[in-house]
Amino acid sequence: MSVMKPLLWGLLVFALYRAGAFQYVVSIAHTTVLQSGLVNASSVGNSKTLFDYDFTIKELSGKKVDFKELQGKVIFLNLWATWCGPCRSEMASIQKLYEQVDPGKVSFVMLSLDKDSQLEKVKAYVASRSFTFPVYMPSGYLADQLQVPSIPTTFVITRDGMIDLKEVGMKNYNTPKFRKYLEALSR
Repeated sequence: MSVMKPLLWGLLVFALYRAGAFQYVVSIAHTTVLQSGLVNASSVGNSKTLFDYDFTIKELSGKKVDFKELQGKVIFLNLWATWCGPCRSEMASIQKLYEQVDPGKVSFVMLSLDKDSQLEKVKAYVASRSFTFPVYMPSGYLADQLQVPSIPTTFVITRDGMIDLKEVGMKNYNTPKFRKYLEALSR
């Protein structure tokens, strides 16, 4: 009997995978966890490290943007990829947050870590979900701070260039507490 349970679970996962339903089931599980409030983003800064602005990103149109152009603004920087299930799951809450925050006070940078050859896939994914936040891709070298061990990873950078918050893993950012945190930083 002790061998049967893992075997049955393995067969169920295999059947879901073969039927093409595995990603759908995982997506539902991620959404449920996000909505439960168990993985709400912190609203208390947990780092006081100076951010390195010395790198370039590019818009999905190909236009290069020197990250230094964002100095002096509060930045919500999210590292994600189209192939990352937890990344995709948290993006709806980020979109809702983006819609409620003054873009003149907080700059959103959704930085896709997909390979350049996946640009059309990134564009299609963003369009299919009707995301309106700014999406970028790396343009060459990324600062050491962005060489993260896993994604999604989100940074909140203060106007004076300090990393005030670093969240690793899927989080729900669309909470009143987190919005108040961003608004307080942007004053």
